[in-house]
Amino acid sequence: MDKQGVIKYLEERSSDFYALSDKIWSNAEIRFQEKESVNDYVAFLEKEGFSVEVGLAGLKTSFKAVWGSGKPVIGFLGEYDALPGLSQKAGVAVKESICGNGNGHGCGHNLLGVGALMGAVGYKHYLETEGKKGTVIYFGCPAEEGGSGKTFMAREGCFNDLDCALSWHPADMNMMPPGPVLANDSIRYSFTGKASHAAAAPEKGRSALDALELMNIGVQFLREHMPSSARIHYAITDTGGISPNIVQAHASALYQIRAPYAPELASLYERVNNIARGAALMTDTEVEIKFLKGTSNTLLIPALDEIMYKNMCEIHNPVEDASDMDFAFEIVKTQKDPNSIGDSAFNIKPYPWNKAGNIPLPGSSDVGDVSWVCPVTQCGTSTWPKGTAAHSWQAVSCGKSDFAHRGMLFAGEIIAATAVDIFNNPEVIEKAWSQHREKTGGQPYVCPIPKEITPAELEAETT
Repeated sequence: MDKQGVIKYLEERSSDFYALSDKIWSNAEIRFQEKESVNDYVAFLEKEGFSVEVGLAGLKTSFKAVWGSGKPVIGFLGEYDALPGLSQKAGVAVKESICGNGNGHGCGHNLLGVGALMGAVGYKHYLETEGKKGTVIYFGCPAEEGGSGKTFMAREGCFNDLDCALSWHPADMNMMPPGPVLANDSIRYSFTGKASHAAAAPEKGRSALDALELMNIGVQFLREHMPSSARIHYAITDTGGISPNIVQAHASALYQIRAPYAPELASLYERVNNIARGAALMTDTEVEIKFLKGTSNTLLIPALDEIMYKNMCEIHNPVEDASDMDFAFEIVKTQKDPNSIGDSAFNIKPYPWNKAGNIPLPGSSDVGDVSWVCPVTQCGTSTWPKGTAAHSWQAVSCGKSDFAHRGMLFAGEIIAATAVDIFNNPEVIEKAWSQHREKTGGQPYVCPIPKEITPAELEAETT
C-alpha cells in the first residue's frame, strides 16, 4: 500500500468520520467538561482496535489511544472543546442561536479532533496492511480554549516518548504556519477595598472598582511601550455590584498577555503586575494576583513542515467538490463586499510556505508546549469560506457543512500521508530532532504553569 491507498481508504470511510464530527459539534462542551465528547471518541477508538486510557495528567477529559508497538512513535493531537456564548444553528447564513447564550464550536475543534483522528486511523491502516511495526498514539487534549490542557499534559510528561507529533487547524485557507504562535499567560487580578455610603461617607470607602479602572488605564498607556508583536487583552468579570451609591468593595478582571517568546512574556507579565500594584497603592486597596495558566510559543521544524506542505500541494482538495457552495457564498457575503468575492468562495490553492518561519501569528495554542517537548508539524486547511474568522457565529454555522467535512477529510489525508512519509524516511526524525535541539538550545522543556497551579473550569475563572 502507498499513500494513495491510504487516501482511498479514508475517502471510503469518510461518512464514519463526518458522523463523529457532527456528534462533537452537537455536544458543544466547554473546557474540562467534555465528558460526552470523550465518550464518543473512546467508543470510536476502541472499535478501531486502539487501547484507550482516560484521565491523563489528572485531567478527567483527557485521554490517549495507543495501537502498535516499536519505533517510530508518532503522536496525533486532537481537540474537542467548544466556546461559551457561541450557540448557533448549523447551515444558516444569519446569526441565529440554538439555545440563547449557549456553547458553540467557533474554532472548529469538532473538525480538528476528528481530522487528526483520521490521520491516526489512516496511518494505522497503512502499518497494519503492510505488516510494519510502529506505534500510533492519538491524544485527546481537552480545554485548548483558555484551559491549556496540553500544557498540563506536557508538564506531567504525557508527550515525552514521542518521536514527533502531527496536528492541524480549521482555517479559511490551506497553509503551513508562517511563524510561531505567541506564548500566553492568563491571570486574574482581584481588588479588595472598603464599602461605604457613596454620598454620606465617601471618605470612609476605598473603591476596588476605581483600582481596577486605573489598572486598565495604566495598561492602555503600556501598549505604546511594549513590542508590537505582543498583545494584552482583558475582561472585567466583577464590577463590585450594581448600586452606584455604594463604594465598590470588590472588583476583578481576567487578563491575557501574549508575546512571541517566553522571556518577553515574563518581562511583560511583571510590568502588568506592577501596574496592578500601583493601582492598588493609589486607591489604598489590596490586589490579589492569581496566575491561572500559560502556554509556550510554537517551535517550527522545517524537516517536518516541508513534508506536510508537499503533501498538501499534491493531494486533491475535495472542498472543490462540495455540494453546498451556495451556502458558502452566503457566508462570505456576511463578511465581504459581494462584488469582491470572485468566482470561488474558498482559497483553494495552498499559500506559499514561509521556510524562514519568522512571522509570528497573533494567536496562541497549547500545541506550543508539545512542540517544546518533541518535534511537531501542523497545517491549516480550508473548512471555512474566505474571510471567516475563528470564534465567530459563521464558523459555528459552517461546522456541519459538506465543505467543512471535506476540508477535514483533506486535513486527515495530509496528516496520514505525512506520517507514512516519516515512517518510510527514518532519517527525517533524526533531522527533526537536530533542528529541535537547535531551536531549544539543547535546554529541557520548562512548563510555564507552576506545579501548584491546577486546571480551572470556566465557572471557577469567572466568579
